Amino acid sequence: MNFQPDAEAVRTNIEEKLLRHFGTVPASATKEQVFKAVAMTVRDILTRRRGEFKHLANGCGAKRVYYLCMEFMLGRSLRSNLCNLGLAGTYRDVLGELGFDLDEIFEIEPDAGLGSGGLGRLAACFMDSLSSLNYPATGFSICYEYGLFKQKIVDGIQVELPDIWLPLGEVWLIPRTDRTFIVRFGGRVREVWNDGRLEVHHEDCEEVEAVAYDMMISGADCKAVSPLRLWRARDLHKFNMGLFTQGQYTRALEESNNAEIISKVLYPSDNHTEGKMLRLAQQYFLASASVQSIIRDHMATYKTLDNFPDKVAIHINDTHPALCIPELMRILLDEYYFDWERAWDTVTRSVSYTNHTIMPEALECWNEALFKLRLPRIYEIIREINERFCREVWNAFPGAWKRISDMSIISYGQIKMANLSIVGSHHVNGVSKLHTEILKESTFKEFYRLYPKKFTNVTNGIAHRRWLCYINPGLADLLDECIGPGYRNRPELLSDFLKFSDDPAVLGRLGEIKHHNKIRLAKHIYAKTGQRIDTRSVFDAQIKRMHEYKRQLLNVLKIIGLYIELKENTGLDLQPQTFIFGGKAAPGYHMARRIINLICMLSREIESDPGIRERLRVIFIENYNVSEAEIIMPATEISEQISLAGKEASGTGCMKLMMNGAITIGTLDGANVEILDAVGKENMYIFGLSSREVDELWLRGYNSVEYYAQNERLIKIIGCLQKGFAGESFADVAAYLIASHGVSDPYMCLADFESYRLTHESMIRAYSDREKWNRMSLRNIASSGYFAADRAISEYAREIWGIREVDSKAAYADTTS
Repeated sequence: MNFQPDAEAVRTNIEEKLLRHFGTVPASATKEQVFKAVAMTVRDILTRRRGEFKHLANGCGAKRVYYLCMEFMLGRSLRSNLCNLGLAGTYRDVLGELGFDLDEIFEIEPDAGLGSGGLGRLAACFMDSLSSLNYPATGFSICYEYGLFKQKIVDGIQVELPDIWLPLGEVWLIPRTDRTFIVRFGGRVREVWNDGRLEVHHEDCEEVEAVAYDMMISGADCKAVSPLRLWRARDLHKFNMGLFTQGQYTRALEESNNAEIISKVLYPSDNHTEGKMLRLAQQYFLASASVQSIIRDHMATYKTLDNFPDKVAIHINDTHPALCIPELMRILLDEYYFDWERAWDTVTRSVSYTNHTIMPEALECWNEALFKLRLPRIYEIIREINERFCREVWNAFPGAWKRISDMSIISYGQIKMANLSIVGSHHVNGVSKLHTEILKESTFKEFYRLYPKKFTNVTNGIAHRRWLCYINPGLADLLDECIGPGYRNRPELLSDFLKFSDDPAVLGRLGEIKHHNKIRLAKHIYAKTGQRIDTRSVFDAQIKRMHEYKRQLLNVLKIIGLYIELKENTGLDLQPQTFIFGGKAAPGYHMARRIINLICMLSREIESDPGIRERLRVIFIENYNVSEAEIIMPATEISEQISLAGKEASGTGCMKLMMNGAITIGTLDGANVEILDAVGKENMYIFGLSSREVDELWLRGYNSVEYYAQNERLIKIIGCLQKGFAGESFADVAAYLIASHGVSDPYMCLADFESYRLTHESMIRAYSDREKWNRMSLRNIASSGYFAADRAISEYAREIWGIREVDSKAAYADTTS
């Protein structure tokens, strides 16, 4: 069990891969060829371990969890796999003997184009922990050819380019030609009674083949390896040779590509009908292929579906995979001839749902007519689910028409995916304590009244081995020396580090490690942007998806205020500060793109003034992704978590930064509330309105002009926006903030501005006492164990999925008894 090659075997395997696949030897191989050869050898180890673990799981009849998510933001895989396997040192030595540097080989790998933000990064962390804790698990997503997009900043404007990751990234994918399934779109449904049994025929439909590719997800110091199954869409009828021979080449190719477009790009723009149709097709494609695969694997093991809910846990991560509920119903009804009650009992005992947002625009709805046209059989099933559910609500709340309408899955020509997810699941969880309370008290309060036992909370967590041990080796070495390596598998042991809060030597080491990481980041930024930054300045980072509610704009207003101060008083004694931004804006999201433009133009103007850029810098990291985060987070000293209270479900960037010793400035929002509970108010900086105060202000009527008129600094800042930076006016952004009529700035930047500014000033004053600052940093690190994904996954396994760790001794006993 768990084959572990020695140095000689590693060298032999690499040399064989180079010769077999590239016809070369190490002495003449390129770095790309070496990367691929190394990755292939690691993939072979993982595949072997996966086979061994699957045999164990089957032997003891283990219940499995199937985790469906539209995205998995894996980043690079080689480093994490080698570290998880305990082989990084062996491979480093062998490659050194062959004339290659392992760190340079790591840099060859592209980030996998399978995710775009926190949702996908959380899913990746959870897969890591599922393996590390020896739970039997499979992830499901789509094998996007181009991912989201590669962000390029041209004259301060975001330009979207294709994210071409597969030529190198495909080395991790294992084609599973034995796992292909047919997914049907459009057409019509015909029902026929035959010998007392209803037969459903889907006719004149478009058939797309889902082809499986498995990527193996390793865990640390464990037996398990979990497959992430990725689906590629393929035209079932292959290629229209008739059209091609007639000279209609373009049309022949178009017909072939119609199906394959489903797996081209993550989150295609949906501000037009074609984009909506494609998104719906992607979501059903993922749901249908995955459910068919789950049932096929279950039947191969157990030969019956009678025990399906006892052996299968299907988890839908956000609403994108919600169509697995009616799809599972379709298969049980149409292919296995279950009656409705038995099928619905099977579904609702198998499926669980995590809600990730309370933002209305993110609670997915589909136009009923479009949905019926594209997925006629699924529409029929959802309509029946809805009718039965509405009768249940009527019996519980007779005469409550508005309540029934709000809870209905289909109403006013819309199909509501969140409502479907709640009705079809046995558990619904939020991802932080505050978020879950908002779900119960506001967003889904009527569902909570009807199904109070369904709702629970599991606060998010991060893969602490990757986001501490692997990306911050200096800090990991210090922790190993102080508290031993046990925290690597038991993150709660990080609390033992608190014993060193008053140890000057440890605090000094902590400061040195942070400064070393800042130097590394400064070199990286110079290589990317040509900007030289002072490593003695405070590194203040806001790195996340660009969105109004995350309030990068509030941060920019504060920076403009500092810029004005320095312009007006060139002799001002100000601690040098470097503000680092990173994040992508959705292509159709004008305001988010405009904020990127503002950040870049402000940076350009500051760079043009030598006197100011020595004390104030603004850096925008182009094409922010996992690999960029792995460099930025260990170097960050101030973590900006400044969303409007009540809008951020949880956030995980805040956890990664905390674990690397950054001090948080934030509102009482999302996971910030629990970080505050963990570290105490003396080790974190909280400002602004609470979620209750936000609601009250909104009801009273938020008038941004009042805050603007009463604050001289804001008046100057808005004036600067109107005038512009680097020759470009941002009068439109100023108008957005202080519109004199209509709704202005729905995320209340001006209401929180003064509290935010003063709180940030107090942080900068505290930074001058480096021993005190390092002590706060240490206490954040020591308090971060709760935010590890291992804890979150253990809660899911125990309280929602009902799965247990596969124990090799018990499994062996079962197979030999």
